[in-house]
Amino acid sequence: MSDTATNSPSIPAPQAIGIPLASEVPCHSAELLVHLARLVHGGDTDTSLTPAQWTALRYFASANRFSRTPTAFSEFHATTKGTASQTVKSLIGLGLLERRAHDSDGRSAMIEVTAAGQAKLQRDPLADLTRCIRALPEPRRREFLATLTELGGALARLRTAPTFGKCGDCGHCDTSGGSGAYCRCTQEMLNGTEMQSICVDFAQGAPRLR
Repeated sequence: MSDTATNSPSIPAPQAIGIPLASEVPCHSAELLVHLARLVHGGDTDTSLTPAQWTALRYFASANRFSRTPTAFSEFHATTKGTASQTVKSLIGLGLLERRAHDSDGRSAMIEVTAAGQAKLQRDPLADLTRCIRALPEPRRREFLATLTELGGALARLRTAPTFGKCGDCGHCDTSGGSGAYCRCTQEMLNGTEMQSICVDFAQGAPRLR
C-alpha cells in the first residue's frame, strides 16, 4: 500500500462533528422545538407572568368570539378545565382580562382582553422569536408555517385533540355568497377581523366553499 493511502486522514463520523444521523433528525427536531419554547421565556424577558399566563393572554387576544371561553382555552392549552380556569382567574385579578356575558349563550362567559392586557402584550416574550422568524426569507417562512401547521394537525389527531386554526383557512368558512364570510359550523356571519382569528371549531382539510 502506498504512503499516500496509508497517511490519508480519516473522515470523522457525523456524530463527532455535531451532525445528527438521518435516523436522529426527527428526535433532534422535536427537542429543538421544545428548547425554543423554553428559550422564549428565558433571559431578559418580562417575568411578571408565568408562561401559562402569557399563553392565555395571547390566546384571548387572538381568538374569535366563539372561542374566547375558559373551556376553549383549556383545549388550546392542552390542560384541564380547572387549571385553565385558575389561569384565567389570575389574569382577571391582575386586570389583564375581564369576564362578560356570552353573546349567544347566557350560561357561559366570554373573556376579553382589557386595555391593560393589550398594553402588557407589547412586552410579550414571544416577540423576539417572531423577529427571528421574520428575518428568514419569505419562501422559508411560508414553508416553516406549513410544516408547523402539518405537525400540529398530526399531533392533535394522535392525541384526539382539537386542531386550532384561523377562520380564513377553515373548511367551515363559506365565502361563496359574495356578501362576506359565513361560518357553517356556528351558522353566524364572520366579520373581517375574525378571518385572521383562531377558532376552537377549526376544520382542517374540510372542503371550503368560495
